[in-house]
Amino acid sequence: MHDSLASEPEPLSHGLKQRHLTMLGLGGVIGAGLFVGSGAGIAVAGPGIVVSYLIAGALAMLVMRMLGEMSAAMPASGAFSVHAERALGRWAGFSVGWLYWFLLVVVLAVEATGAAQIAHGWVPDVPQWGWVLIFMIVFTVANLAAVKNFGEFEFWFAALKVGAIVLFLVLGVLAIGGRLPDTDPVGLANLTGQGGFLPNGWAGVVSGVLAVIFAFGGLEVVTIAAAESDDPARNVARAVRSAVWRILLFYVGSMLVIVTLLPWTSMKPGESPYVAVLDSIGVPGAGQIMNVVVFVALLSALNANLYGSSRMVFSLAERGEAPKGLLRVSGGGVPRRAVLASVAFGFISVLLNLKWPDSVFLYMLNAVGAVLLFVWALIAVSQLRLRRRIEREAPETLTLRMWGFPWLTWVALAAMGAVLVLMLFDDGARPQVLWSGAATGAVLLVAWLREPRTKRG
Repeated sequence: MHDSLASEPEPLSHGLKQRHLTMLGLGGVIGAGLFVGSGAGIAVAGPGIVVSYLIAGALAMLVMRMLGEMSAAMPASGAFSVHAERALGRWAGFSVGWLYWFLLVVVLAVEATGAAQIAHGWVPDVPQWGWVLIFMIVFTVANLAAVKNFGEFEFWFAALKVGAIVLFLVLGVLAIGGRLPDTDPVGLANLTGQGGFLPNGWAGVVSGVLAVIFAFGGLEVVTIAAAESDDPARNVARAVRSAVWRILLFYVGSMLVIVTLLPWTSMKPGESPYVAVLDSIGVPGAGQIMNVVVFVALLSALNANLYGSSRMVFSLAERGEAPKGLLRVSGGGVPRRAVLASVAFGFISVLLNLKWPDSVFLYMLNAVGAVLLFVWALIAVSQLRLRRRIEREAPETLTLRMWGFPWLTWVALAAMGAVLVLMLFDDGARPQVLWSGAATGAVLLVAWLREPRTKRG
């Protein structure tokens, strides 16, 4: 294999098993964005939210397939940052790596604060900041100890979330058919009434896509984690294949259940449509049950983001794009300094969120709001460039192939561009695009200024 495509052996532990990766792929995107945030999507799209999720899910599936293809051929703890560097140059690897790290450590603060709010509701004697401190310490210790600890935490967190969704789907289908006590078959009245299936037309569907697209962020961590499994190439291919169709089933299936059982006009942004459905079919304590599920989802995302951010900054250090001091690895193969650096910035983000949620932290949150789309776009461009080289230099490593190459890759890129343009014309989303564009521009400027020095080095 050509030197530029060859993967260096990772100094990290190989403690993750196939079951860890499969559950990480499934659980990575089942979070508060689905359980609570989907209410905002239903409010703007009506029953057409099913189409919105199909479109957003299809785009996420294409990105995941591209990422899976490159990661199976060239497993690395930096995943798409390494791929971007090999495809486009050091500036691309530097930019996408630091942008993704910044995204994870800022979102980590939202998840820690959200979980603390729920826990404070259960145990008011412990202040919200106290809960944040407890969660951060617990997950820092878990991530410092051994990678298999992270894998086990994520496995059981994801298993609970997947189990909750499956149970919800089963109860929902039984309620739709009138098979539960005190329920009658609902028919299609809620899908065709209140303005029809597309009450706000295709404009509503597009608004729904903007509301739900970012709920699919988190899938990327499975390709970062694959580098720490015993057979990275085979394991990442299997995890991507199994995650892709199941996620569509969970997302699209649960949306279909919700809008079939309840009138879409009854949905309120900020309130969980899952709670509304469980209440309507007579499940006792539905609100508290869903609180527990959302709590677990937030802690799961916190754990995964801490892991993903530490491995990304470690990979950057390996390639000379972050301080070399972060390369220290424990006897168990854990990059402890990289974990502590990510936690430290995570703590700063949490403090900003608790102290200035509507000013300083809001600007930071806006600065990462559309970064996921920039990361996805670089993944697509990297795949376009690398696929031809891999076919030429090491075709045997293409164990997982992108569908309809190169046409579907171009379709995905065009879709990302369309989402960004639509966000610019949406009053609520415009600040995210502008602030994220500024953050991306700043990182690209640093990458450009570093380029002559790194070339000389």
